[in-house]
Amino acid sequence: MIWTPDKQYVNDPFENEPQLESAILEVSATLFGPNRIYLDVKRLIGGKGKTKNIPDGYLIDLTSKKDPRLFVVENELSSHDPLNHIAVQILEFSLSFETSPFKLKAILKETLKANKAGLQICEAYAAANGFENVDYLLERLIQKDNAFNALVIIDELDEELETLLLSRFKFPVEILTLRRFKTAQGQTAYEFDPFLADLIGPSKESQTHATLGATEVDPSDLDTIVVPAQEEGFQETFLGENRWYQIRIHSSMVPRIKYIAAYQSAPISAITRVAAVKDIQRWKDGPKYVLNFTEPAKAIGPLKLVPKPNGTVKAPQAPRYTSYARLIKATNLDEAF
Repeated sequence: MIWTPDKQYVNDPFENEPQLESAILEVSATLFGPNRIYLDVKRLIGGKGKTKNIPDGYLIDLTSKKDPRLFVVENELSSHDPLNHIAVQILEFSLSFETSPFKLKAILKETLKANKAGLQICEAYAAANGFENVDYLLERLIQKDNAFNALVIIDELDEELETLLLSRFKFPVEILTLRRFKTAQGQTAYEFDPFLADLIGPSKESQTHATLGATEVDPSDLDTIVVPAQEEGFQETFLGENRWYQIRIHSSMVPRIKYIAAYQSAPISAITRVAAVKDIQRWKDGPKYVLNFTEPAKAIGPLKLVPKPNGTVKAPQAPRYTSYARLIKATNLDEAF
C-alpha cells in the first residue's frame, strides 16, 4: 500500500502486457528521463534465413555526447513464466539485431518521422556532436562495436530472474520495474526508479523534475563507483581485505568501472579512500558483485559532506557513480559528483 493523509493506494497488478505498455507510455518522460527517446514500435527484425522476432520497442539514449546508445526493449509480466521466456527473447533479439542492421535502421528512421519531438532531439544531437545527419547517427547506434543493449521492463522482479538476466549474457541487460497502484475511487499511481537515474545524480536536492538528468560529467566518462561504508565494514573489508562486496552495479556499467571510493558514514561523513579495481566478479552467483582492488586503497580528501543549506548532494545511501578525474580534483562531496 501507498499511504498519504488523504488517499490510500493498493497494488493493482497489470492484467496483460497491453496494460503495462500503456503505463510505460504514460510515464515515459519521467521513466526514461531527458535526451532519451522511447519508440513504441513492434516490427519484425532478423535476416533472411536467420533468427527473426519482434521486439516491444526501442530506447535511443542520447545522454552521452560521446557514446549514444540504443536499447532493444522487452516488456513482460512476471506472471508469464519470465524466467524462460525473457531469456530466450533477449537472446533472439541479439541475434536478429546483428543480422538485420539495414532493416533495423529503416524501422527506427520511419518511426522517428512520426515522432516529431524525438526526431528534433536526434537532429539537434547530430548537429551538435559531429554527425552529418540523423542517418549517420542511427548507423552509429546500430553498427558500432558492442552495439546491442537490452532493456527489460517488468512489473515484478525476483532474484532468480535478475541473476539470470545479469549473468547469462555477454551484452548489457538493464532492468526496470513498473508497478501500478489504485485508490478505491480509481485514481492511479505508479512506482518505479527512473532509468539509470543514479548515473546522473538524482540525489542532488536542488534538482527538479525538469532538470533530472542534468550533469557536468558525460556518462561515458563515469569510471568510479562510490560506496557508502559503515566503520566496521570499512576497516575489516575495504582496508583489511582490499575488496568490497555485495554491490549492485548496472550491467552496462560493469565494464566501465576502474576505481572504487569509500564514503565513510557519520560522524566522518566524507569520501576518504579510493582504490583501483583489479576485477569485478559475481558475488555468490547472485545479482550482486564483489570488486577486488589492485592494491590497498589510498587516502583521498577527505571530501566532506557539505551541510545544508549550502550542500546540494545528500550523503550516499547506495552506490553512486562519478569519474576518477573529477573525484581527485574535488574538495568536497558536492564537487565529487
